[in-house]
Amino acid sequence: MWKPIALATLVSGMLDILLAIGLTLAYGREPANMLRSVASGAFPAAVDMGTSGAILGLLVHFALMAIMATAFVLLVRSRPVLLETPWRTALAFGVITYFAMNWLVVPLRFGTPLPPKTMSIATQLFAHIVLVAIPFVLIARRFLRAAPE
Repeated sequence: MWKPIALATLVSGMLDILLAIGLTLAYGREPANMLRSVASGAFPAAVDMGTSGAILGLLVHFALMAIMATAFVLLVRSRPVLLETPWRTALAFGVITYFAMNWLVVPLRFGTPLPPKTMSIATQLFAHIVLVAIPFVLIARRFLRAAPE
């Protein structure tokens, strides 16, 4: 069980953070500040911590990804039928994690206004579905599907 969780965390975590860095640069902002902001969700003082705050942000990002990967693997282990419809499962899990993070966790922690801006909805749904949920499903199918009889 740990191998698919670790691999899903690494793959999706890298894809997602690369998108976040790309968007940060596209908006003319500093990736280190974005990472410190991520860390500040759990560690408010991280915004003033320089490089160590940015590293902490990267660790927080991957910890959140590991939580999502673990939840997904536990879900599909208890309901293996979900792996028989991979695209539907990825779409559903991506949308659920999008709403959990962007309509619950982030607004409660940072007081961000709802609803998010249209561009934010589009980029976050893309990230949660394409960069997170689809790799989760593909990795889980590789490791958890029963061998053909």
